[in-house]
Amino acid sequence: MSNNSILVVGGGFAGITAALEAAEVGHEVFIVETNPYLGGRVAQLNQYFPKLCPPSCGLEIQFQRIKNNPKVKFFTMAEVAGVSGGPGAFDVKIKIRPRFVNTNCTMCGECEKAATTEVPSEFDFGIASRKTAYRTHIFAFPQRYVIDAAACAPGEMDAIAAACPYGAVVPGDTEKTVDLQVGSIVWATGWKPYDMAKLTNLGGGELANVVSNMQFERLAAPNGPTGGKILRPSDGKAPKRIAFVQCAGSRDENHLNYCSYICCMASLKHVTYIREKNPDALVTVYYIDLRTPGRYDNFMQKVAADDKLTLVKGKVAKIVECECKSPIVTVEDAVTGIKSEEKFDLVVLATGMQPSCAGSKLPMELPVDDDGFIVGGADKGVFAAGCAKLPLDVMKTAQTGTGAALKAIQNVVGR
Repeated sequence: MSNNSILVVGGGFAGITAALEAAEVGHEVFIVETNPYLGGRVAQLNQYFPKLCPPSCGLEIQFQRIKNNPKVKFFTMAEVAGVSGGPGAFDVKIKIRPRFVNTNCTMCGECEKAATTEVPSEFDFGIASRKTAYRTHIFAFPQRYVIDAAACAPGEMDAIAAACPYGAVVPGDTEKTVDLQVGSIVWATGWKPYDMAKLTNLGGGELANVVSNMQFERLAAPNGPTGGKILRPSDGKAPKRIAFVQCAGSRDENHLNYCSYICCMASLKHVTYIREKNPDALVTVYYIDLRTPGRYDNFMQKVAADDKLTLVKGKVAKIVECECKSPIVTVEDAVTGIKSEEKFDLVVLATGMQPSCAGSKLPMELPVDDDGFIVGGADKGVFAAGCAKLPLDVMKTAQTGTGAALKAIQNVVGR
C-alpha cells in the first residue's frame, strides 16, 4: 500500500508552494529546510517580479497558510541524510542541527544584546556582520532566534542563556535525527549565486566596491545592512556612477555555460532601485544580449527610457581599482569597436544562478546534468521544482512548485 505523505526538500518559494498545494488537498507534507528559516532566496530580496513586491508581501501569506494547516510540518536547520525504498514507500532519515533556542522564544532580542562575538552575515552575503545570537530578518519564520554556538567565545553561551527572561536558550541542545515514511518526494533545493571569488579578472571578492547582484539586493533592502540606502561598502558614501556587468560568469565555458535567465531583468530592476534612492546617479549596463522574455520586455523598454542610463553592448575584460577604491572597468564596445577604461564609484556583477546541490553529493541517486540541475527522477518518485530544475524567476518557480505537487500526488494516489 502506498504512503500518501509527501516530503518536500527545500523551504523556499518552490518548496513552500508545492507543500501547500499538496496539503490543501489532504496530504500530509514534511518540509526540510537547511537554513534556520523558511523563505529561501526570495526572503533576501528587496523586491521581486512581476509586481516588484517586497518579499514579506508574498511570504507572510504563505507562512500564515502553513501555520493554519496542521497537515504541513517543517524542519529547519535540517537536511536529508539518507533515502531508501522507492515510490510509494520511501524511508527518509532527517538530521536536524541544534538551534539552541526552544519554542519559548518571543523574539525579544535580549539574547542578541548579550552576545558579544560578531561574524559575517550569510543572509547579507558577507557585506555585514551578525552576532552569534541572531535572527536574519524581521519577518523570519519560524519566529525564533538561533545561536551560532560554534562561533561563541568561552562563556558567551552561558551569558546569552542568562540574559533570556523566558528560558528559551538551551546550551545543551544537540543534533537530532528523525525517520519519516513518505510516498513521494519534491526536490526544491533552490539556487546559490555563482562564487564571485572565481571571477578574478572582474575583481570578485577582492575589490571593495565590486559587489554581486544579490549583495546589491541587500544594500537596497530596508532590512539590509544600510537600511535600504545604496552606499559604497568602502566608505559608506552614495555612489554617483554605477556600472552593471552582465553575464558575470554566465555563458562562459570557464564558469557557467548557460544563461541564468533572470540576470538581465534583475539588473534592470536594480536600475529602478537606484533611480528611487540615488536619483541623480549615472548608470551604465554592460551586456552581451539583453534578455527580457515575454511580459518583461515592456519593463525593459520603460527602464531603458531613463535618460541617466546608458546601455553598452560589450564584454567587460577586467576590473581593477584606483587609490580611492573606485573600480576601473576595461570594456570593448561591440558596436563601435572602441576599447575604453571607465571609472565608477560602484560596480555590480550580475552573477549567475547555480543549483544549490551543484558540487555536492545528493543523499539519493538522481539524474543531474553537467551543471547540477536535476533532469529527471519521476520514475523514482522524485519531482524537481524551482531552480533545482532550471534557472527561473519567482513566478515560474511557483508554477513549477504547483506542477511538482500535482505529480507527487498522482504518484501516491495512482498506486
